[in-house]
Order: sequence, then C-alpha cells, then structure tokens
Amino acid sequence: MDLSSPRVMGILNVTPDSFSDGGSYLQTDLAFAQANKLIEEGADILDVGGESTRPNAQPVSLQEEVDRVIPVIESLVSKVNIPISIDTYKPAVMRAAIAAGASIVNDVKALQEAGAIEAVAGAEVGVCLMHMQGGPQNMQDDPHYDDVVKNVVTFLLERAAICEQEGIQKNRLLIDPGFGFGKTRAHNITLIQQLNTLVMTGYPVLVGLSRKSVLGEMTGNDIDARLYASVSAAVVSAINGAKILRVHDVKATVEALKVVAAILPKDDSVIGANNSLVVK
Repeated sequence: MDLSSPRVMGILNVTPDSFSDGGSYLQTDLAFAQANKLIEEGADILDVGGESTRPNAQPVSLQEEVDRVIPVIESLVSKVNIPISIDTYKPAVMRAAIAAGASIVNDVKALQEAGAIEAVAGAEVGVCLMHMQGGPQNMQDDPHYDDVVKNVVTFLLERAAICEQEGIQKNRLLIDPGFGFGKTRAHNITLIQQLNTLVMTGYPVLVGLSRKSVLGEMTGNDIDARLYASVSAAVVSAINGAKILRVHDVKATVEALKVVAAILPKDDSVIGANNSLVVK
C-alpha cells in the first residue's frame, strides 16, 4: 500500500454499543451497505470491529465477536477491492479474520495478549500497534504520564521491536498513539502537536481522532455534531505526518485532504522510510 499520501480508513462498527454508531450496522446486509457507502466516498481501507473499546465498554465473548465480524469480512472480501482491517485484540479473532481475508490487524493492545504475535507473525498481514494506558473499563480514571509523548513513543518502539524479533517485518507495522485511550484533553493535544516525534520513528502513523471526546471538549458539541472538528483534526494530523486517518466521515475527510494536497507543497523531510505498508 502506497503511503506517500495519507490514506483514509473508514470505520465499520458491527457492535451495539460503540460510542458513535453502535447498533447501526449489526446485521451483515446493513454492514455491507455501509461499507459500500464508505468505499464510494473514497475509503482506502475498511476497519471492521465487533467489540467496543469506548470508555467503560464491557467486553464481549470470543464467540459473539467472531459471529459479528467474520460474516461481514467474508462478504466484503468477495466483493470489494480495498484492504479489510480487523479491529480486535483477541488472537482467535485475528486468526479467523485473517482466514476470512482480512489484510490488516488493528490491535488496541499492541499484540500484548498471549498468542497475539503468533496469530499474525506468519500471515503477512499489516499490523497496527496502539498505545493504551489501562483498559476500556478504567483508562479514563485519572490517566497520568511523566512525559506523554516520550512514554507513548517508548512503549510503541518496544512493542515494534518485540514484533520484529518474533518475525513481523518492520514494513508490516503501523503505530497509533491511541488518542482518547487513557489520555486527558491535555495529553491528546500534546500528542497532536508533537505527532512528528512519532513520525520520525520510521513507522507509518495511524491517527484515530474522529468524533472523539477531546473534540467535544474543545467545541462543546455532542458526538453527532463533531463533523467539522473531526475533519479539522484529520487535516492537522495529515499535515503533521499521519499516514492513515481512521474516520467515520469518509467523504468530508477525503475532500479536505485533496485540498491540502493541492495547496501545500509536499514535504518529504519527515517521511523517512514510512511511505509504504505491506499487507496480505
């Protein structure tokens, strides 16, 4: 996958309780219709998730998650020609999704679950490693860092090094600072401002700020009224070097990025070696 220009990852939540669109696409036919809409709007990747990781979300059983996501992935893989990502931290779901045709594993726990690295190492899929302090049930209970940027970068580099030692090549790895996952408003803003620190690690950076609570705190808007804030955050992230933008509002984001690309000169100085990603 060419990452010389930022790519847009459309979010497809097959869940009843995700913070923004929970319950909207639980049925396979509804999920497929939404996936087609996102593709028509310009999505480069579809990220399918079957378990919410919003603050205070309750875990779901392995079987329930598999039952939610695998039929959707199988349907998509047979009919669309863009990579499908599976948003999960469970190794068994990773294996089932890869077998169904998923090209990327997007893991909020950075492959820390027992068996997760083994589930993806030999599969030649792309892998996104995300930083999270705590878990969904407690991550927003007074998160603290000595230096949020340094702590996040250190963690992600350590996880990437372990993955590479276990046979996951560097050109298959993405990193995600995990906006809203165990971070205060100040932490999130600092990470956006200093995103180039993550970019300079040489790994492509994925940013997921779409409709997040930090944008609501900035604007005073509820979840369903954060379109402009989300697009603004995506544009700033792209200008600061993000290579993949995980969003709900694909069309608005794609058009905003086209304007940025047309107006701003391309700056190769911060791209380094992270201008491509190997996916299955």
